[in-house]
Amino acid sequence: MTKPWFAAAATILAASMIGIAMLNTTTVSAQNNAAAPNNGAQPLTVNFGSADGKTWLVGYLFMPAQPRAQRSPAVVMMHGRAGPYSLNVKNKGPYNASTLSKRHKMWGQSWSALGYIAVLVDSFSPRGYPGGFGQHTYDDRPDAVNEVTVRPLDAYGALGYLRSRTDVADDRIGLQGWSNGGSATLVSAATDAPGISNPTPATGFRAALVFYAGCGLHQRYDAKGYMPYTKVLEFHGMADEETKYWRCQRLVNRSRSMGGDITLKLYPGASHSFDDPGRQKVPANAAATADAIASSEALFEQILAQGMPPR
Repeated sequence: MTKPWFAAAATILAASMIGIAMLNTTTVSAQNNAAAPNNGAQPLTVNFGSADGKTWLVGYLFMPAQPRAQRSPAVVMMHGRAGPYSLNVKNKGPYNASTLSKRHKMWGQSWSALGYIAVLVDSFSPRGYPGGFGQHTYDDRPDAVNEVTVRPLDAYGALGYLRSRTDVADDRIGLQGWSNGGSATLVSAATDAPGISNPTPATGFRAALVFYAGCGLHQRYDAKGYMPYTKVLEFHGMADEETKYWRCQRLVNRSRSMGGDITLKLYPGASHSFDDPGRQKVPANAAATADAIASSEALFEQILAQGMPPR
């Protein structure tokens, strides 16, 4: 059922990287504002509308124990093809804040410890696929969760939700996505992103972090090339067994030749999901994770938290 929030959100949105090769190439409604900090505990569950105008999404809100300011910078997080939940509950549930994957909890808690408000968007459960999808299912996934045409609308729904909160600095919101969610993040950061008209860093996302995305993007940018409206930093392991780094290399090189503000950091020997806590025994993954975390934090500190008290 469409919620009243959609109309307001539509109005707001319309108005508004061993070696490293760096290539130049509780439910809370959407109307609620401040929520108590969770002090690194289980995130809060929130609900808000997708910019598709019909889907009521589930989000998991990581609140800082010590906010950066009265209005904090914020991050929208987009999960990959396996969904936001632990593989231990993939086929049976429960699907809730207590069963989020270790990777997503790590990143959400990391952002909140730095004074950011972070929301992890569950795009799959509201559309009937809470357990996500397995490897090698790309061609069999329903269009209802398409990472090019549908999931960017969820990213913009989350942007609108965060902007509705009185504890969020509405011009300091970044976007982060992994794998399938990384693909959605790339499209969300493009000048032709679904869910927003004529986007700029002021009206859309101030910066975006993309982890091991599938960069084919359903051939959306094969003819015209990819152009982001905001700064994009992309990370990819060169031993990725699911998504091909060279596709992203090609996309990024072409974009940069057109003037796009996008950078790809490649990690030799690192796998897909290299930042998963369960994959850190692989030295290349551990090295990639350390660098990607440091690079991500540095970028968001520079762009989202500029002028705010350091943490």
